[in-house]
Amino acid sequence: MFDYPDEDLPFDTHMLDRLAEVSIRVGLNLQEGQDLIITASVESLPLVRRLSAEAYKSGAGVVSTLLSDDLLSLTRYEHASDESLDSAPSWMFNGMAEAFDNNTARLAVSAANPLLLTGQDPSRVARAGKSMSLASKPAMERITNFVTNWNIISYPGSAWAKQVFPDLEERDAISSLAKAIFSISRVDNPDPIAAWEKHQQTLTSRQNWLNEKNFSALRYSAPGTDLTIGLAKGHEWKGGASTSKNGITCTPNIPTEEVFTTPHSHRVDGCVRATKPLVYRGTLIEGIEVEFEKGKITKARAEKGEEVFLNLLDTDEGARRLGEVALVPHSSPISESGLLFYNTLYDENASCHIALGQCYSKCFRDDIGDDPEKVSEAGGNTSNIHVDWMIGSDRMDIDGVSQDGTITPVMRNGEWAYN
Repeated sequence: MFDYPDEDLPFDTHMLDRLAEVSIRVGLNLQEGQDLIITASVESLPLVRRLSAEAYKSGAGVVSTLLSDDLLSLTRYEHASDESLDSAPSWMFNGMAEAFDNNTARLAVSAANPLLLTGQDPSRVARAGKSMSLASKPAMERITNFVTNWNIISYPGSAWAKQVFPDLEERDAISSLAKAIFSISRVDNPDPIAAWEKHQQTLTSRQNWLNEKNFSALRYSAPGTDLTIGLAKGHEWKGGASTSKNGITCTPNIPTEEVFTTPHSHRVDGCVRATKPLVYRGTLIEGIEVEFEKGKITKARAEKGEEVFLNLLDTDEGARRLGEVALVPHSSPISESGLLFYNTLYDENASCHIALGQCYSKCFRDDIGDDPEKVSEAGGNTSNIHVDWMIGSDRMDIDGVSQDGTITPVMRNGEWAYN
């Protein structure tokens, strides 16, 4: 076996082998001859090397890796002109879109410092964020429209680890975060692949029940929340594994505890309060409270990071409307860990959540998702962003409202209420 030059890591590197196997075989379900694009930070190279090896062992065509670095990213905000922040590498995203159209799989490794941009000028962060959202739209549309199989996993980066475990020394913090990642990703099981198959059965049973009920709307009740979310016409609930338009069944998020679908972008009314902080482009946003009228956020505030949040809402017309609604039990492994990860991939799977912006076209029945006009007519939202934030807790009740007005308990005190 190849001797990886990373044996001084403060955790069992065999777990990286398992994580790579789960990502390639379960997350991507990479096919023989299929090309793969990996994006990751330089810090996560120990995992990226294993991902590449696992991909080639699975018969991959060409594996291309794009690496980033937190300090390099920070130099732009500290030294670039305002005009520079209004530009983004559209050529790169156009190339990625072309690759996805030609059956290239997509894999992202999350490891960056979640609060990298704390202390930076919010207006400059907003400018760069908007230009990046516009430039990345061609690639993002392929992902949200599920053109190809894709997957996102995490690596225990040092700055991220210190954020989650601020009282520990760096190596101990990395070790603790690694342990949490391996457990929540189910790779510390004797047979991780079998563990994921069993977990998928649970998610499938939940999505099947919701699809059978075919609710017209969901009503949320919790401290600070009194919200009704209408569901798009012809919506379909998904959870865990899904089949992309290239015919490959994959599990996009590892970990994942959610079942999710598309809300109607003009049928959301009421107020809602976030139950966990949101980290958006390196800025911590806490205490979010918003009010919806006919699907659109008309009032918004945040206790911390409000300027960044308000700038996010002004990205485009669709940024103030919902593109996703997701249900997660409060007893999920991530919630039970008691940790705040400052990472949406993890924190969203600890709590029921909603997402501002672009909807997932795969969350529709029949051929609706194949036609952007049909998606829009059904109530699906369009935007250059897709940002999840958490609203669930052990004090939240959710009811399903049927087409005839019948009320069915969906969740009580944050847990599934159906038998």
